[in-house]
Amino acid sequence: MYAIKVELKLNNCQKTLMDRHLGFSRFCYNFALSIYNQLDHKQYQGSSSKKIDLIKKIFTNVTKKNQDFSWTNQMSSRVYQNAFRALKAAFSRYWKGLGGLPRFKKKKNPGSFTVDSSNGVILQLGGYRIKLPTLGIFRTTESIPKCASQTYTISKKGERYYVSFAINAELIPPMSHEVFEAVGIDVNLSDGKYCVISDGTMIAFPKPLKAAITKLEKLQYHNRNKQLGNRKQKISPSNNSRKYYKKLAELHKKVADARNDFLQKLTTKLAIKYRHIKLETLNIKGMMANGKLAMHIADASFYKFKTLLINKANTYGGFVESVNQWYPSSKLCSNCGNKKLDLKLSERVYHCEQCNLNLDRDLNSAINLKLAKQEHITNRVGSTRIEACGHDTADGHGKSGCDPARIEFELGRAPSSNNARKQEANIKVDNFG
Repeated sequence: MYAIKVELKLNNCQKTLMDRHLGFSRFCYNFALSIYNQLDHKQYQGSSSKKIDLIKKIFTNVTKKNQDFSWTNQMSSRVYQNAFRALKAAFSRYWKGLGGLPRFKKKKNPGSFTVDSSNGVILQLGGYRIKLPTLGIFRTTESIPKCASQTYTISKKGERYYVSFAINAELIPPMSHEVFEAVGIDVNLSDGKYCVISDGTMIAFPKPLKAAITKLEKLQYHNRNKQLGNRKQKISPSNNSRKYYKKLAELHKKVADARNDFLQKLTTKLAIKYRHIKLETLNIKGMMANGKLAMHIADASFYKFKTLLINKANTYGGFVESVNQWYPSSKLCSNCGNKKLDLKLSERVYHCEQCNLNLDRDLNSAINLKLAKQEHITNRVGSTRIEACGHDTADGHGKSGCDPARIEFELGRAPSSNNARKQEANIKVDNFG
């Protein structure tokens, strides 16, 4: 299963329709979260999912029938159903420790809404048109293939609208990678680099936010005296401030698109070329505590890089291993294994006092990640390819795992050596108990 995301080509009436449903989805989400926060959880016990289901019943049977909220009946019923599901998913992530406590959605952040078909999948005929359940048929800027899907998510970034949906199909991975041996990748932001690979490859970082920071500062400075509005003081924004917000959103969108383009192309290239990748586990929250580096670390999106690389490695038949956060990859010598206790961040060249090794600090760290033993691996995600002999090749050393003696035995041939005969005996024992 993989997803498709395309931009919608809308007229003014269709943009108004999408904006109304974006507001409706935000209203339903905030409505449910507001009631949930007011509940006495000692009196009303149960999981957050059950409580949100009860709140949805209140919204359906009471709120929608109230004359003050009659406008909700003009909206798609699938939108509010999925808004409540999104809140349940947010609380589920919170209880698992994967995210923070759900917060109210703001009008200045349009976000997205989801619609689905209650009658099964919807067949898309392809071309430059797409049919969205309960909303109608819309034009797209790109041609989509003939496919079928049940759930569609519409999002807004700047002044543009996008639709994304999943297709129940699988991409065919390549039969082989260019590099089968394990490689270590050390991510960093020194000297204009984004990451260094243990084979000596260094990837430069375009730094999209730093490139646009001057434009952002000028735009914000020239609009500092506008009446931006204050909801608490009931001050509405001026028309010029609304134009300013649109320009600001468009500039932020360009920065986000440049960053996403870089990460998508880089992770695809790495997943296709390397079969076995080892990444270090970073404490992003702790790194963000450094005020001088926080903006650059946020601009790099290390978490998104790791997530995309894991997903694409699984798609292309490879796998990614996460090395323990406390593994001293920067302090160890990649040649002799000596550990340097005192290593300053300003030292960009690693010098080993024991074997006199002089090597770039980041390259030395990447090699150490490549050499990290299994005891330092915290997580392993990816695809295991099975050979015709029944053995998998996911050993990270480029070996197929195929034993010639076993193959000869299974094909009915005589083993070619004494060692092979011993292995033949072991096979017989394995097969017959």
